[in-house]
Amino acid sequence: MDIKVLGPGCPKCQQTEKVVKEAVSEAGVSATVEKVTDILKIGEYGVFGTPAVVVDGEVKSVGKIPTKDEVKGWISK
Repeated sequence: MDIKVLGPGCPKCQQTEKVVKEAVSEAGVSATVEKVTDILKIGEYGVFGTPAVVVDGEVKSVGKIPTKDEVKGWISK
């Protein structure tokens, strides 16, 4: 599973990355979590608000910090 956290590095983006990593750890799934800070790469996902979370190429969240339970729902399918 490939998870990307999109954002320039603002506090909300950092918190989102932390939540995602904790959710992956707690769910016990095998996933790589990558932080994407390049604005052009973020734009390639059609995302114009950050933070955003992309799971296996599908945008799951934009413009807010997701809860751990939300993230677990996305990754435990």
